[in-house]
Amino acid sequence: MATTLMKSRRGRVLVITSMALAVLLLAALGNAVAGSTGTAAPSVLAGPKVSRPTPTTTRNHQATAAVLVVSPANLAVGVLPTAPVTVKASSGTLGAVTLVDAKGNRVRGQISPDGSWGTDELLRPSAAYTLAIGARGPDGTRTSTTSTFRTLTPKINATYSLLPSGGTVGVGMPVIVQFDTAVDTKARRAEVEKRVSVTTVPDQMGSWGWLDDRQLMWRPENYWLAGTKITVSTTLHGVQTGDDKWITADGAATFTVGSSMISSVDMQAHSMTVRLNGVVIRTFPVSTGRPGPLTETRSGIKVIMSRDPVIVMDSATVGIPKGSPGYYKITTNWDLRLTWTGEFIHSAPWSVGAQGNTNVSHGCTNMAPADALWMFDNSKVGDVVTFKGSSRVFKPEEGIGVWVYDYAGWKARSALV
Repeated sequence: MATTLMKSRRGRVLVITSMALAVLLLAALGNAVAGSTGTAAPSVLAGPKVSRPTPTTTRNHQATAAVLVVSPANLAVGVLPTAPVTVKASSGTLGAVTLVDAKGNRVRGQISPDGSWGTDELLRPSAAYTLAIGARGPDGTRTSTTSTFRTLTPKINATYSLLPSGGTVGVGMPVIVQFDTAVDTKARRAEVEKRVSVTTVPDQMGSWGWLDDRQLMWRPENYWLAGTKITVSTTLHGVQTGDDKWITADGAATFTVGSSMISSVDMQAHSMTVRLNGVVIRTFPVSTGRPGPLTETRSGIKVIMSRDPVIVMDSATVGIPKGSPGYYKITTNWDLRLTWTGEFIHSAPWSVGAQGNTNVSHGCTNMAPADALWMFDNSKVGDVVTFKGSSRVFKPEEGIGVWVYDYAGWKARSALV
């Protein structure tokens, strides 16, 4: 009985010792992961989930997990959307790596020749991300682990619109990426430009250019070919446009170019000629702006920006306030906007007697009611209207001014040159 008791006691001591060693081993693995927190420096991870192969040479074999260097660090916050996400095995071999946001959207990445993994797209601001990492230790032990971080929340979300957003337009309508606030440096405008694309069917040569620091536009070398299909893609999430200002959204749009309708106004002859697909189809008498620094109609190539059946025109919006000489506030019909500065083609029954012989307007192109209705019904946003005969020159920023430049001049407005 004594011998049996001693064996039994000795057996209990051996069991207790084995359990203690297991606890110490698990604690060491846990500490390797728990010690990977931080906001900037890479973290070193030892995979907590270990699939241990069956020992074949010794009963004392211990699994050796891969050691991973991860950036950003586990639990990091305020990570810049432009920061690269990288994973490298300093011991062992890296396996599959995936990076997803809280919505399950996967971030593109790839393995480099040195065996490390890195992202090849920007992150989204105000987003939580999770890395899932697989690896093999030096002895072939398989491990898997995760690391999480969160990107910065910007003070300002930079927003933009794509124009046109669909439908059928005229041959002079460019692709427009219209920002609500300025993209404040050339370097930042270049980052925007790198991440936008235009596809045309049939293919047409064209170029991006900045009309100003808020308007990025793509125009073909010449006017669009009638029937062209255009697709626009803006992968802009994570691009910085100013101090504490980041883009959070991507965009896409498609539209079609309709027939080629190009009108020309001779302000000295007081006439408008309309060509459809190169053929003259109508000629109208008109009256344009009377001489004066605020009233003379601008010469140049303009594009119809919008169509409105009725507009109340108030000269206070173009620098002639109420009470000043020349102030007006009138209701007009069949309005085709040509500039941000208040130039329209519209019906003007009050100036029919001057149409065809005298310029009497405040800068708009006046037409008889029936003529204006025809023009309104047959015009599209994006149709071209050229003006000649005035010493006042249309400036690009006063409307859709891409055609003020020749093609070489427009290409020079790219932020990538």
